Amino acid sequence: MTFTTARPLAAYITVTGAYWVFMLTDGALRMLVLLHFHTLGFSPVQLAYLFVLYEVAGVITNLSAGWIAARFGLTSTLYAGLGLQVVALLALAQLDPAWGLSASVVFVMLVQGVSGVAKDLSKMSAKSAVKFLAPSGQGGLFRWVALLTGSKNAVKGIGFLLGAVMLAFAGFRPSIYAMAAILMAVLLVIVLRMPGGLPMGKKGVKFTSVFSRDRNVNWLSAARVFLFGARDVWFVVGIPVYFYAVLSDGSEAGNRAAFFIIGSFMAVWTILYGAVQAYAPKVLRAATRPEAQLVTAAKGWAMALVPVPLVLAVLVSVAGGAAAWLTATIIAGLLVFGAVFAVNSSLHSYLILAFSHGDRVTMDVGFYYMANAAGRLLGTLLSGVSYQIGGLPACLGTAAVMVAFSAIGSGRLRASG
Repeated sequence: MTFTTARPLAAYITVTGAYWVFMLTDGALRMLVLLHFHTLGFSPVQLAYLFVLYEVAGVITNLSAGWIAARFGLTSTLYAGLGLQVVALLALAQLDPAWGLSASVVFVMLVQGVSGVAKDLSKMSAKSAVKFLAPSGQGGLFRWVALLTGSKNAVKGIGFLLGAVMLAFAGFRPSIYAMAAILMAVLLVIVLRMPGGLPMGKKGVKFTSVFSRDRNVNWLSAARVFLFGARDVWFVVGIPVYFYAVLSDGSEAGNRAAFFIIGSFMAVWTILYGAVQAYAPKVLRAATRPEAQLVTAAKGWAMALVPVPLVLAVLVSVAGGAAAWLTATIIAGLLVFGAVFAVNSSLHSYLILAFSHGDRVTMDVGFYYMANAAGRLLGTLLSGVSYQIGGLPACLGTAAVMVAFSAIGSGRLRASG
């Protein structure tokens, strides 16, 4: 795989900037769809269905995106991701309120599937680019990947708030068109101004190469499935629907207030999560610790996360009701969850790049993010089902079990070399 690194920082900044704009629209779209269709009377399970194809598309995309990037180059997959998101937004704006419930669900699922392909093409491109552009030595790889991942999540958090505010004050369709226009402008700019420094692709790469034979890559991917499933099992449907039930009085003004508060919480949670991700190299002392110690730390940080959702599940079950103190406690507990989760996620993102070498980088990263998408899919499905069966306590209890499985996978990692 041939490439030049004459301007690695310029290429890194360009890729990061494009990824930021994409994730801003991705976060806003998530809240627009979730809150808009909840107000139309969709059940928790139906809301989860809206995002199922998004996550299924992520699994398939990540499995093939690494091969596509190895074959055609990282810039190609980045451009394709941004372009497909524009297509998805324009298509979603055509949704007709007069359509029946089944037709609306199927249409939104299909559009979300396109958006899922777009998101994971962009993510794989940006994350793989760091491996080629980051400076060597003194924890440079960990710093750059943590900065990209942390800043991306902070931007996505702003997108959650932006989506809720746009829905409340501009409406569904105008918000969609505005995001499509901004993303199209960004795509045109980076196509014209993209610096050199990224791999251009290599002919003859076989698709079967996407399946990793590396023990560490496979166990880390398994741990990733359950880690992200543990987040999305309460994040996708459980918490937004629970807070809406607690905060809205059913009036238009009450709905707007609930939208704003839900969007603000999702935004603050994701922004703080991103900030901790960016700071994780310092928390883990990555610049001075050998890889072997960081590998060992992965299991400990996963185990530290287990008690948080477990305690919250018990507390909500025992307390019941919608008291202000309970809502405040849930928020505080989930912020703690976010901080510990962020260190786990950042450590995983570093380890997959540390475990990947040579021409396999994009394919190993694609395989790993395929597992990430599988975790989100599992969490999305369980979020709607768990909330339907047992409310928020069931979502949180399921999250605790999934984190425990993630710790088991992390415990099977071994230092390379």
